Amino acid sequence: MKIASAQVIPYALPFRRPYVTARGRLDRREMVLFRLRSEDGLTGLGEAVPLSLRGGTTLARVVQELENLARRDSLEEAGLRGQSAALSPPARCAALTALMDLRGRRAAADAGTHPAASPPLACNATLVAGPPAALAEDAMRWAGDGFTTFKLKLGVGEDAAGVRAVREALGPGMRIRVDANACWDVESAKHTLAALEPFDIELAEQPVPTLEGCAEVAATTAIPIACDESVESCADAERAVSSGACELTAVKLSKVGGPEPALEIAEVLPAYLSSALDGPVGIAAAAQVAQTLAEQPGGGSLGLAHGLATQRLFASTIASVECELREGMLELPQGPGLGVEIDEAALDAHRI
Repeated sequence: MKIASAQVIPYALPFRRPYVTARGRLDRREMVLFRLRSEDGLTGLGEAVPLSLRGGTTLARVVQELENLARRDSLEEAGLRGQSAALSPPARCAALTALMDLRGRRAAADAGTHPAASPPLACNATLVAGPPAALAEDAMRWAGDGFTTFKLKLGVGEDAAGVRAVREALGPGMRIRVDANACWDVESAKHTLAALEPFDIELAEQPVPTLEGCAEVAATTAIPIACDESVESCADAERAVSSGACELTAVKLSKVGGPEPALEIAEVLPAYLSSALDGPVGIAAAAQVAQTLAEQPGGGSLGLAHGLATQRLFASTIASVECELREGMLELPQGPGLGVEIDEAALDAHRI
């Protein structure tokens, strides 16, 4: 596709309160907006979210990779996904998402019609790590806003006590999933999950770092195991299936390299979309992938809530139009392409 111009804009969104997991603490989320303009005046938006708490690609490298792309006069999906591109997954995600958005906006302009409304997506609440009483209070705030699935970040304190407090506060009708962010060793995972089984846990996400370790843990617990960090490609998904490491996987677009790789992983292993603490563009792109999965035979994600309600954790936004949360459901914007519109003053205020 011919490109008239491109912008690479690093920015950061502050959290309402510090985001704490077993991987560390964040006070703000740094990311990169990638904006393409076509020769006919249309704009496509992409977003890269370096996974800074996971030892992934740095913000500086992502910016450099996208600035290199911005010097080109054309971009094509096949070339961006090829080995010759040598892009990190977050940069590839931003570029592929921007092209997807641009093509969607062009298709709508050519058709002269407005896109049909998309059905909303069920999302889980995300409870950042903390003392049991604070977790219970946080869960009740989310429940008061209509959420029925709750994800607890574990591995930094009283894991079983925290899950117990949340279960007692919510009662038996709500779904609870836990995420250790690969911080346990195999024996710790076995011991902790055994202690959690009485609390009716929906799934345990990435209890240990490797697929081999997940397989060993999965063989000893009744709690379904979901991968995340250890499934970044179709090859990883195939290994996870063959080894019995997990029943499903969380998929983050910036982790796997964009929308199409996410869909390919879901063809191998049931998947639900999860936020990498994305900004408004990343959330909208993930929501569209989740909608595509829901339309596939079998639903693609087994009817699970997606982890895409994390915009609620931020104190501000750079968008004038974005996905909206209502009663635990994520409603996609109804414009062409991703439907996201940028608030230029807000973007300027959040540049880094």
